[in-house]
Amino acid sequence: MTYESPAVRDARIDVGAVLGAVFKRLPRIILITLLLLAAAFVFLMFQPRLYESSASILIEPRDNVYTRASNDAVAPNPTDASVVSSQMELLKSRDTLLKVVDQLDLRSVPEFNGSASGGFSPMAVITQMLGRKSAPVSVDEIVLSTLYDRMTVIQARDSRIMSVLVRSTNPQLAADIANAVANAHVTRRAQLSLSDTAEASTWLREEIDKLRVRVTDAERAVADFKVNNDLFTGGNNTSLVDQQLSTIASQISAAQERKNTALSRAAVIRGLLDRGQPIDSLNDVRQSPAIQQLSEEKARLQGEKAQRSATLLDNHPTIRALTAQIAELNNQIAIEGRRVAEALEAEAQVEADVETSLQADLTRVKSSASTATQDTVTLDGLQREAKAQRDLLEGYLQRYNEAISRTDSNSALPDVRVISVAAPSVSPASPRTTMVLLAVGIVSVALQVGIIIFSELISGRAIVPGARPQDELEAVPFSEDELEPDQRWEEPAVAEVAPVKDEPAPERVEPVVAVQDEPVAPAKPAEEPVQAIMAEPEITAETKAPAEPVRANLPPANTISYSQLASDLVLGRTHLVILAGQSSNEDCEDLAEELVGDALAKGLSVALVDAGSGRASDEVGLTDLSTESVSFGDVVHKSADNSFAEIPWGQGTAIDRRSSKPITLIEALGDIYEVVVIMTGPVGMTSTLSMFGALDGRILLVAPKDEPFEAIEQTRIQLAEAGFGSVEIAAAPERVAA
Repeated sequence: MTYESPAVRDARIDVGAVLGAVFKRLPRIILITLLLLAAAFVFLMFQPRLYESSASILIEPRDNVYTRASNDAVAPNPTDASVVSSQMELLKSRDTLLKVVDQLDLRSVPEFNGSASGGFSPMAVITQMLGRKSAPVSVDEIVLSTLYDRMTVIQARDSRIMSVLVRSTNPQLAADIANAVANAHVTRRAQLSLSDTAEASTWLREEIDKLRVRVTDAERAVADFKVNNDLFTGGNNTSLVDQQLSTIASQISAAQERKNTALSRAAVIRGLLDRGQPIDSLNDVRQSPAIQQLSEEKARLQGEKAQRSATLLDNHPTIRALTAQIAELNNQIAIEGRRVAEALEAEAQVEADVETSLQADLTRVKSSASTATQDTVTLDGLQREAKAQRDLLEGYLQRYNEAISRTDSNSALPDVRVISVAAPSVSPASPRTTMVLLAVGIVSVALQVGIIIFSELISGRAIVPGARPQDELEAVPFSEDELEPDQRWEEPAVAEVAPVKDEPAPERVEPVVAVQDEPVAPAKPAEEPVQAIMAEPEITAETKAPAEPVRANLPPANTISYSQLASDLVLGRTHLVILAGQSSNEDCEDLAEELVGDALAKGLSVALVDAGSGRASDEVGLTDLSTESVSFGDVVHKSADNSFAEIPWGQGTAIDRRSSKPITLIEALGDIYEVVVIMTGPVGMTSTLSMFGALDGRILLVAPKDEPFEAIEQTRIQLAEAGFGSVEIAAAPERVAA
C-alpha cells in the first residue's frame, strides 16, 4: 500500500505568486489586447452596414357577427403553436417570395441579383480543377437565396404574432421588402380563403341536387304509405281510428251513466212504496199525468173531509165515505208509482243494450287501431327520414347562398393581418462595432490571464509546501477553568521510580486518548510498550521503591488523557464516540464501560451500541435491524440496572452493510441521548467502522497497554488515509481481578 507524503498533502497555491506573475506580464497583455482590438476594428470597417426593418402580423380569425352565418357558432381562436409555425412556413414559401420579387423588381437590384458580390470564387476554381462544371444558376434562385439569408421570421413569445425582419444596405429597401412580404402573405391567405369558399360552393351545389331527389322520394314514400294503410288524419292532426275510439268510449260512458241513473230512481220509488211512504215528492212521479190527476182528486177530497169534519164526527157516513175515497186514491197513486219504476227499469235495460252494442263497436275499432299503430311506427320512421333530408337540404341551401355571395363579391377576411408596418431604420443593425470590440477585449484578457495562471501552476512556481501554524499546534482544546476539580489535568510529579517485578498493577489506570492538536513528542523506540508512553502513573506506596527510573515525559503525539475525553463528554464538546479496537473488541468494551460510568455519574443520558462484538445475544439487535426483520423500537433495550439504553449485537451472525437502518438508528439516538458510544470491533475486515465513519463523531483507536506505539500509529495513519479523518488513540483500561 502506498501513501501520499505529508508534504504533498499540505501543498497549497501561492496566490501572491500568481498575481505577481500576472502583473509582471500586464504590459504584454495590454499590448496584445490593443493589437487585437485594432485588427477587429479594421475588419469591421470593411464590413457592409446592414439596416434592419420589421413588420408584424397577427394570426387570428377575422369573422364577426356581421359576416358570420346566422347558425354558425363563434370560431375558436387558434392557440396551438403549430398554427403559427405553419403560417411562418407559408410566409417563407417560394410562391410568396416570388410575388415580392416581382412587386419590387429585386432581380435588378445588385444587392440581391449577385452582381455586387461577383468576382473570384474559390469554390468555383476548385470545382473546375476537379473537372466539374458548376450548374448554371438562374437569377430567381440567386435572388431567393439572398432574400432567404437577409430575412428572418420569428414568433413573439407566448403570442400569435410573428415578425418579419429584413436586412439590407438600403434602409428604405429593407422596410419595403418587409412590408411587401407581410402584405403578400395576407393577400395569399385571402386568396386561399376565397378558393376554399369556391370549392365549398361547388361541393354544396352537387350535394343539393342529390338531396332534392332524396327529399322528393322520401315524401312520396310517406304519402303512399298513408294511402295504402288508410292512415288518414282528421282534425288536430289525429288519425280517424283514434277519433272513433274516443267517440265510442264517450258514448259508452254516457250509456252507463243513464242506465245507472234510471236504476237508482226506480230503486228509490220501490223503496218508498215498500215502506208506505208518499212518493209525491219524486220528480219522476210528479211528471206522470195519471198521478197528477189522482193527486188533484186526493187533494179535493182531503179538503172536503176537512170541511165536513168541522160539523160531523168521525163515524159519520159522510166522513167515512170521504176517508175511503182518499185511501183508494192513495192505492191508485202507489200503483202508478210502480208503473213509473217499471218504466225506469225498462229504460235502464235499453241503456244496457246500447252499452253492449257500443262495447262491440269498441272491440272492433281497437282491433283496427292495433294494426294502425304498427303501421304508424313505420310511418313515423318514413316521416323522420323525410324531415332529416329536408332539414339537410335547407341547411345546404343556406350555406350555398352565403358561399356564392362571398365568391361573387370576391370578399373574404383572412385569418392574418398586418398590425405593424415596417419603417426605415436610422442605425445599422450589423455589424455592432461596440459589442464586438468589447467581446474581443474581454476574451483576449481572460485568455492571456488563464494561460499565465496555467503556466505558473504547471511549472510549480505557484505551489508552496504547507505547514501548520505554531499557534494552531499550541491551541488548548478547552479552557481548564470550565472543568470540575476532579476533571482537571495534573502533570505527574517527576520522580525516579522503577516498576517492581511481579507486583500487581494499580487498581485503575486512566487511559490516555490521542488528539492531533497536542505538541508532538519525540519518537519512542518500536519495542517500548505503549504503557510506558501513554499511562499517567499514580504515585502509590507500591511505586515508591525505585528500581529503575521512569521518564515523566509529556503524552505522545495524537494522544489525549482519559480525563480530557471525559471532560469533553461532560461539557458537551463530544456527543458521539466511535471505538475501534487495535487488536480486540474487549478493549473497546472496557473503555466504553468507563465512559458510560462517568457520563452516568454526571447525570447524562447514555446509549451504548454493540456493533463489533460478534456475539449473538438473546435479544434482537443491530443484525436483526439490518435484515429488516424487526423495527427500530424493538432493538433498543434498557440495561440491567435501567440506567442507560443498550443496543446489543442481535441474534444474527453479521450486520448487513447494505442496509441504511443502523445509521438511521444512530442518528435517532443522537437526537434523544446526550452521549452515544459505538463499539465497532477490531480494525480489519470484520470491523463495522466503515458503516459509521461518515457520522459526525469522534473516532478512537483503542489499544492495549503493552502494544508498541509504532504499530498503533501505523494503524491510525492507515485509517486516516482510508478517509476516516482525525483518528485519535486511546489506551484500554487495565482489567482488575475480582
